[in-house]
Amino acid sequence: MKIAYDAKRAFANRRGLGNYSRDVIRLMLHYAPQNEYLLFGKPSPLCPAGDAQVVQPQGVWQYCPSLWRSFGCLNEMDGIDIYHGLSGELPFGIHRLPLKTVVTMHDAIFMRYPELYSAGYRRMFARKVQYACDHADLIIAISEQTKQDMMTYFHADESKIRVVYQGCNNRFREPVTEEKLARVKEQYSLPEHYVLTVGAIEPRKNLSGLIEAMSAAHIDLPLVAVGSQNTYAAQLAQLARTKGVDLRYLHSLPFEDLPAVYKLAEVFCYPSLFEGFGIPILESMCIGTPVVTSTGSCFAETGGEAALYADPLQPVQIGEQLTRVLTDKSLRNRMIAQGHLQADTFADERVAANLISVYNTLKE
Repeated sequence: MKIAYDAKRAFANRRGLGNYSRDVIRLMLHYAPQNEYLLFGKPSPLCPAGDAQVVQPQGVWQYCPSLWRSFGCLNEMDGIDIYHGLSGELPFGIHRLPLKTVVTMHDAIFMRYPELYSAGYRRMFARKVQYACDHADLIIAISEQTKQDMMTYFHADESKIRVVYQGCNNRFREPVTEEKLARVKEQYSLPEHYVLTVGAIEPRKNLSGLIEAMSAAHIDLPLVAVGSQNTYAAQLAQLARTKGVDLRYLHSLPFEDLPAVYKLAEVFCYPSLFEGFGIPILESMCIGTPVVTSTGSCFAETGGEAALYADPLQPVQIGEQLTRVLTDKSLRNRMIAQGHLQADTFADERVAANLISVYNTLKE
């Protein structure tokens, strides 16, 4: 088969959508090398193409790459069997071409929490997602929660939705050497013991709730937050000072050092209000750090019985669960062991097999 991917996020995005896109490309190149792969987008070192062919805008399209991605790239699709939109959209008009289409849907957070997004953003993405739901031959939902959201908000046809869980980068499954741990601890001046959270510094991720939780539970450990610097981060720093929480940011942490930062933490807390999957939960379980996360949304799908859960809007509950992990050694050890087992359900071989099954369905 000749399979094309919308690789914009793979080439340009360092967060969840980019990680997902790079993983799909990596898995298919490794587990199904007999296929021919094309990556649509402007190449970058973030995503080495390997044996795949890169298709990028040429001529006048170089000056309007967004329009090329939205419909101009249709002129480059001769001979393609399957086009896979990896981040919730397909080029407009692709349903008229003689090929099959797949689209991966990650979430409908912009519909569920409209107050977090501008009206223009919501209109643009609602139009793109609706077109993709209407015209894709198959829809991949990264969780049962996302499947339900696509049906609720975009009236997607349930019969063409396949839930295919994602995995995470294999670096989180590899042992972290003592030398690496010592180097990372010294380089970033990490404390001996700390609570860790990882994710964008934005209201939905609920770092404010975690600060309130640690204050309410009198958890006398530093809180290390990995995420990009912005004005909201400064507001949270002020909140932490007011609440007596020692908040320390790691704003520009290289990806290769992230597994060690997870490993050095006493507990990982992911108190987000809503996600499509929650990759940091999986990353933490792979590395062997206990996880406290939120009730509702997709979190139990990712964390299973290995994590502890709390209402993200109830800081006292979050604090109680953190305290349990920090004070009960047998519970901690049990969560680490269960976490490794849970993480195995999202191993490369399983994710790749499910993706290949989707493609083979379209080939029939």
